[in-house]
Amino acid sequence: MEEHEIDMSKFEVRTDLVMESIDDIEENIKTDEEVIDDIKITRVKVKKQYEEKLNKKRGRYITIEFNDITDTNNNNKVLDIFIKELNDLMDKMHIKNKDSCLVIGLGNEKSTADSLGPNTVDNILVTRYLFLEDNIVVDENYRCVSAFNPSVTGITGIETSSLINGIVKEVNPSFLIVIDALASKSISRVNKTIQMTDSGINPGSGVGNSRKEISKDTIGIPVIAIGIPTIVDAVTIVSDTIEFMVKHFSYIKQTINDPKNKLKISRENYLKDKTIKELSQNEKEKYIGFLGTLSDEEIRNLVYEVLSPINYNLMVTPKEVDFLINKLSLLLSNGINHVLHKIN
Repeated sequence: MEEHEIDMSKFEVRTDLVMESIDDIEENIKTDEEVIDDIKITRVKVKKQYEEKLNKKRGRYITIEFNDITDTNNNNKVLDIFIKELNDLMDKMHIKNKDSCLVIGLGNEKSTADSLGPNTVDNILVTRYLFLEDNIVVDENYRCVSAFNPSVTGITGIETSSLINGIVKEVNPSFLIVIDALASKSISRVNKTIQMTDSGINPGSGVGNSRKEISKDTIGIPVIAIGIPTIVDAVTIVSDTIEFMVKHFSYIKQTINDPKNKLKISRENYLKDKTIKELSQNEKEKYIGFLGTLSDEEIRNLVYEVLSPINYNLMVTPKEVDFLINKLSLLLSNGINHVLHKIN
């Protein structure tokens, strides 16, 4: 096969997650990791010298990775961790108990995969109108909270950051919490990861439609951004599938003669089996041919080169996304309400 160079100048990895950006660079950035049951918490502080390489603003980033939140037990475990991490982040930002908050839900409520922000804000306990009444004494456990869904520029014709700036000037909150749907470059993290940061957010950056930054630098007050990846692009799906095929072949090769497997109705999740050995280079070439000679990055670049010219690098979300968005938005709103108002 004749060698040729792939022009990747216009290719951007579609991810909003700092952990995936860290995986793509050679520098060893220190992370603080903790595992509680099957939930992984990763904390990292991005310094100024890494901003350009990571394409992420300096600041604190907390990532919570989980397997499921659709049942009560798992939902409560993730909720408890989310509450603790958000409390800790606010403490590090020196946000006081009486500081007023404006909660912003970014995204398009008419597009299910992009409706995480608006759906979350719909369930925020707003109290500002009570604080404006002279004859009402608000319980000390409740904070002055307002909320706003600015929709998207394609619908309003107004830059999202301009709308938020206008609201901030009118309402004068002490800090913002901004919720948005994110993009991931890993199938395994879609609807299974919460990222929060004190660095702000660029709406739409994960899908190549970046709007003006919403951060302390642009708004003038502290901004906490909370997001969950709800979509991946087709390049990611195809590339991950090829990687999963190789792991599947390795699993079959290692377990096919195990007598206990003959009694199983279906195969187990081979991705969770840490004892499975990787295929050798020769075995990879035997099973998947030419693709077996390429690195993961070369496969990703090749898939991009195939799909991009024909406009098939689609953004994709799971078929049960409406159910998951409902669960995830309720988890976020319950956690935010608990932290802001100190309620049980």
